[in-house]
Amino acid sequence: MAKREVEHDQLPLPNGWFAVAFSTDLKVGDVKPIEYFGEEMVLFRARSGQPKVLDPFCPHLGAHFGYGGRVMGETIRCPFHAWQFDGTSGTCTHIPYSDQIPPRARVRSWETAEKNGLIWVWYHAEQKPPEWDFPALPEFENGDWSEPRTFEIELEAHVQDTHENNNDPVHFQYVHGMTETPPSDIRYSEDSPHYRITSTSEQETPLGTFQMTLVRDSWGLGLTAVRTVGIPDAGLLMYSSTTPIDNKRVHSRWLLTCSNNLVDIAGEEFMHGLTKGVHDDLQIWKHKVHRARPVLCKDDIYLAQYRQWVRQFYCDSTHLED
Repeated sequence: MAKREVEHDQLPLPNGWFAVAFSTDLKVGDVKPIEYFGEEMVLFRARSGQPKVLDPFCPHLGAHFGYGGRVMGETIRCPFHAWQFDGTSGTCTHIPYSDQIPPRARVRSWETAEKNGLIWVWYHAEQKPPEWDFPALPEFENGDWSEPRTFEIELEAHVQDTHENNNDPVHFQYVHGMTETPPSDIRYSEDSPHYRITSTSEQETPLGTFQMTLVRDSWGLGLTAVRTVGIPDAGLLMYSSTTPIDNKRVHSRWLLTCSNNLVDIAGEEFMHGLTKGVHDDLQIWKHKVHRARPVLCKDDIYLAQYRQWVRQFYCDSTHLED
């Protein structure tokens, strides 16, 4: 029976680091309700400047911190009775009308980080602490590179399927209009959830003809940096995180930057080309089903390797391809 609910193999949520906001979207003292991983949370920036994420429902009488809550130092104050909860530990630190704090007055705190222009949360299906990290990229701190442009979109897709595009070079020809599929090389790191795909071809640019290399680095599912290198002392960078809202929808955020000597020559075209590429994929992602055991041909080498690599990000990988 050709029905989506019959054909579709539902994936759980993978473990890893996922972006929940652009850094520029959260000022000191800001409080925002957010929903990711099928859960509600509250995001706020403490007076120290550090972003914090907590479960949002007060253990007292259930008020949501994200609607009327207020930052107080490193805590968030409940809008209902002004109980204060530490942004790092989730414990209640102050009740204005009582000198005794109940032992169970605490909420879950989420491990957070801020780097590369994004605020990150560590998700683990079994609530285990972070098992790996990812690097800060030098381009974002380099004055010779442009202020990043941002782009974001919500998609009907699973994060494993959107990330799989990196390992599907053939689709760039048939979906995105590339004239041919360039040869690629993929290398998986032995001691981390990182891999790199490189492909090199001769390209004409406004600065001349060069051997250009597309370097795609991925850390976990949904976190990718794509660099275009080959022009001396110049470069382009796309950095993205795709975060599960639930197991059917994702929120994708991109930062795009280039060396200042390319801003007016290729910067706008770079931004337009990459964002157009996402829109090219939208219809396919929205209507496709996930095949846990796809029928692959002998040339689908990268896809087969990818399906094995993703197993490490799930607590239970029995649903994945053997």
